[in-house]
Amino acid sequence: MTIRGAQKMVDNWILTTGIRYFSPLTNMAVLAEEVGEVARIMARRYGDQSFKDGESDAALADELADVMWVVMALANQSGIDLADAFRKNLDKKDCRDSERHRNNPKLYN
Repeated sequence: MTIRGAQKMVDNWILTTGIRYFSPLTNMAVLAEEVGEVARIMARRYGDQSFKDGESDAALADELADVMWVVMALANQSGIDLADAFRKNLDKKDCRDSERHRNNPKLYN
């Protein structure tokens, strides 16, 4: 599956099964909610909190996929091709950060 293909799958699902896109503001709120769910699992898996009864870190993959879903929905309704945007973002990082991390002594501790 490609990023472009996944975006098309999200669009197709929303326009058929989901009826229509939520407003961009609603999707932004849903994105914040989903990122919060990822943060909750990460805090319990890697942080000082423990899982509550009935909670598990097994849901991390599903929550990350939820984040991707909403990001793709926002991109679709904003007319953004994420495959193209991601490629440009990698190019930017290659130019800007080609030596930055290699020269960061904090990363060698």
